Amino acid sequence: MQTIQELAISPYISITTPLGVKKLPLVNQASWKIGRGKDNDICLPDRSSSRYHLMIQLFGQEFMLIDLGSSNGSFLNSVRVTIPTALKTGDRITLGNCSIEFFCPALITSQLEDSTTSKIDTAMLHKRRLITVLVVDIRNYTRLTRELDESVLSQMIGTWFNHGGQIVSNYGSSVTKYIGDAMMSIWIHNPEENSNPVSNSVSQQMLQTFSALRELFIMSNNLNVKFKLPFTLRVGAGMNTGYAMVGQMGTSSLADYTALGDTVNTAFRLESITKELNVDIALGQKTHEFIPNAHLLLPFKQHLVNLKGYDKRIATYAGNLADLENFLDNITL
Repeated sequence: MQTIQELAISPYISITTPLGVKKLPLVNQASWKIGRGKDNDICLPDRSSSRYHLMIQLFGQEFMLIDLGSSNGSFLNSVRVTIPTALKTGDRITLGNCSIEFFCPALITSQLEDSTTSKIDTAMLHKRRLITVLVVDIRNYTRLTRELDESVLSQMIGTWFNHGGQIVSNYGSSVTKYIGDAMMSIWIHNPEENSNPVSNSVSQQMLQTFSALRELFIMSNNLNVKFKLPFTLRVGAGMNTGYAMVGQMGTSSLADYTALGDTVNTAFRLESITKELNVDIALGQKTHEFIPNAHLLLPFKQHLVNLKGYDKRIATYAGNLADLENFLDNITL
């Protein structure tokens, strides 16, 4: 158990419920689920809160508040949250009959030091690993925010985040982030020593990633039935494979496990290019190479595209959900 002194310098939340006040340090993990269900990280004794109500997630050096499709909504300083929103120290979160105050002394310290030398040790990314990055983004989200009632919007995107996180976790994703109206997941590969990275174990993981992507598309489409939306909800996906630096990033009190590098940036750019190509999915060239029998069974077309921020055109393989489903139904290793 942390001492009072340790709690004072660590980020924490103060939770007020009908049963009293409790302080909880936000340390040793990257996300905390809060709700009525007993399998949450923080279980609330309040029937007006949803089973899975909200999540607080560490992203880089920021804590984000994410509503998970709750019925009654999550409110940050009395304003309903509809997308992942950065928390500031002293913020008040309200859900049902409970309130949560967020405190992060490190954020105050970084603001005060500003241009001076920080006294907080920096946790560095420490290992170069082969990874696959999957970015899935909701199409026309800005239009959706204008045409959809705020309470329905909050439930819809919260449900999307909640179910999406469960799907990628079921298929072995090591890291999942929620960014605005997008979700980023990472699979860390473990090729055998002194062997070609295109090993059987990596191929199996690639199929896991593809299976997760298929379920993400199906889940997203099902939201059109669950919610009355002004137009059909669609998502696009970018997937890229390559080496990146993986490990802890941030300060000693604000450390987050993540990945950085060109492999990650390219995955985001590939997702964006799906709109121009009028496809559902765009794959990086290495991803396509690592997929078993892709050249025979996956009818994605090759395109040379200009990605934002890149000087030269790169090759991508792009296609639609039906192509992916047919591939997964017929593939054998």
